Amino acid sequence: MAAVHAEPQALTVPPARGGRLWRYLAAAGPGLIVAFADTEAGSITTAATSGAQFGMKLVLLQLLLIVPLFVVQEMTVRLGTVTGKGHAQLIRQHYGLAWTWVSLGTMLVTNLAALVTEFIGVAGVALIFGIPPAPLVIGSAAILIAIAFSGRYKRAEVLALGLCLLELLFIPAAFAAHPNGWTLVREGLLGSQPLANHEYLLLVAGNIGAVIMPWMIFYQQSATVDKGLTTNDLPSARIDTALGSVLTQIIMVAVVVTCAATLFVHNINVSDAAHAALALVPLTGSKLAGIAFGAGLLGAALLGALVVSLATAWAFGEAFAWRCSLNAACYDAKRFYGMYAAMVVVAAGVVLIPNLPLIRITVWVEAFNAFVLPIVLGFLLVMANDKKILGNRVNSALGNAIAIGVAVSCVGLGLWFGTLTILGQA
Repeated sequence: MAAVHAEPQALTVPPARGGRLWRYLAAAGPGLIVAFADTEAGSITTAATSGAQFGMKLVLLQLLLIVPLFVVQEMTVRLGTVTGKGHAQLIRQHYGLAWTWVSLGTMLVTNLAALVTEFIGVAGVALIFGIPPAPLVIGSAAILIAIAFSGRYKRAEVLALGLCLLELLFIPAAFAAHPNGWTLVREGLLGSQPLANHEYLLLVAGNIGAVIMPWMIFYQQSATVDKGLTTNDLPSARIDTALGSVLTQIIMVAVVVTCAATLFVHNINVSDAAHAALALVPLTGSKLAGIAFGAGLLGAALLGALVVSLATAWAFGEAFAWRCSLNAACYDAKRFYGMYAAMVVVAAGVVLIPNLPLIRITVWVEAFNAFVLPIVLGFLLVMANDKKILGNRVNSALGNAIAIGVAVSCVGLGLWFGTLTILGQA
């Protein structure tokens, strides 16, 4: 298939200062962005609920989830740097149009649904700051379209990294909640876990199911290609992915700790992240926690929306040989930018429909992701073991054991959670 990505921006490392740090800085971006986007509105709601219901108990799980997040995303980095092709393009090239449609069809439905949940998060932020949701939702949609239409991958990446910084505000929110350090260690890291509690197990499944989203795989591989990373950049790209995996789970820990130190202590349950933020203000005695939590949620929702929309447009462009690059001008990649904008506009429009059950939609989307994940992870594992694609860079025996174990765990628990959700038991 013809190349569909535009000529990437050159990755230059200053000769006088060349070294590991500068090589990393030149390659950094895709791993950080996709990991931070994983901490999107639905994940924040799951973490907030975890802290409100079970205190510090789920802190250890958040730290353990660093491993599966890195393992899965590292395979996408390898595929992108070695082949120079996006995920959907590889599926079309090696497995044919029928399998491509299976992958793209399921991805389109889940991505559009996920995008709706991000704008639900934006509407929740409006509630936190006491403003009407419509202007904030419309303004957010306009910002997202403007970011992508800038015509430069590097420019869009810098703006996306700026949204990542907003998510870091969850950390000062945790400090503003004045958690007890000894309680964090005793209950969160060393304490026994209520494994016989059905609601606890549901939250475990929800957190594990939310750590790997189908769109993440498509996004990071395409972003790696659009940025122009090659096998020489693979070590730095792996560091980028590892750092992103650690930071995003620290943010999830911060959300759990914030809600555990306030909502759990006062026996207050929450229905979504926005209500958690509103409840923090009277409990902490300061508006800082609520403001920081709200700003972090806005950053998470906008970053998630940006990544989901780009993942969709990239995937369809790669599969059907459209020009699909953030380095291409709008008139050179009309279908790519058109699909991106259509995803944003449709999702924002859905959220503005009056009287929609927004919280129920969010829960159902998280459940539906679990049924699509086996298809996406299946393609990823097959390609990561195909020597025709990766040559001698295929998964090692140990790598396969870890990857398959992660996939089985995520898929199994995700399917269980999704089934219970459909049956009305979650």
